[in-house]
Amino acid sequence: MYYHTISPPPHLAHVIRFFWVLEGDTGYTHYNMADACVEMLFHYRGVFDDVTNESSVTRSYSSGIHGACHTLRRYTIDAGFSIFGVYFYPQAIPLLFAMSAADMTNNTAELKDLLKGEGRILEEKIMLAKNNKERCTILCRFTEERLAAGRVANLPVFAAIRDIIHHKPSLNIQSLSQAYYLSQRQFERQFKQYAGLSPKLFSRIVRFQSATAFYNRPVTSLGSLALECGYYDQSHFISDFREFSGMHPKQYFSGRSGATDWRD
Repeated sequence: MYYHTISPPPHLAHVIRFFWVLEGDTGYTHYNMADACVEMLFHYRGVFDDVTNESSVTRSYSSGIHGACHTLRRYTIDAGFSIFGVYFYPQAIPLLFAMSAADMTNNTAELKDLLKGEGRILEEKIMLAKNNKERCTILCRFTEERLAAGRVANLPVFAAIRDIIHHKPSLNIQSLSQAYYLSQRQFERQFKQYAGLSPKLFSRIVRFQSATAFYNRPVTSLGSLALECGYYDQSHFISDFREFSGMHPKQYFSGRSGATDWRD
């Protein structure tokens, strides 16, 4: 399996975290665990099935948006596949699609439903692109045009979202609201609108994601990993990990769960 990331141009780095490519030549099951950010996906070879539970399997989209989530979902395919993705900061939902990020929390939507004809045209361009460099160019242009049309100010809450993701998942809500000169009520309301989650839940998911990033890195113990990622103790770490991944961290870090196949 091949996984690769591509950095966005600097002028779009406040909205796009990175582009990514995942390709495989055999069947694969993807574990979509809790995620604080938003993804736009294009399945340009093969389409996955959405496994809601063991008795409910439905066809997923060929191109669409996956909102921030705090629940586990699984997607499976029994043949080779290629996916091109854009990993957005969560405020991309209101900035690019003129809707509250909360409306997409734990949800997915096809591009043709969100953008009608424009969505179908964008999907066709991505599917017909010669390579991933061209796909990046197409999606950068799309993002630039949607940002220009929306004309939303760069709000302080956007910086708060980025800061939590990159630096401060352990700060409490009062400290965050004071840091960005907002009342706690204003901060929580704007955060839910632009991130799709409450600040507390968002921070918990970011902390969980920072722990999963230690896969394939040396870890002396679960306790030391918990402390390094900002957990009070190992029991809180295990509880959050189970909630957001559906498994014990020992199972995840063993590499035998299936959830890490794309990382190997």
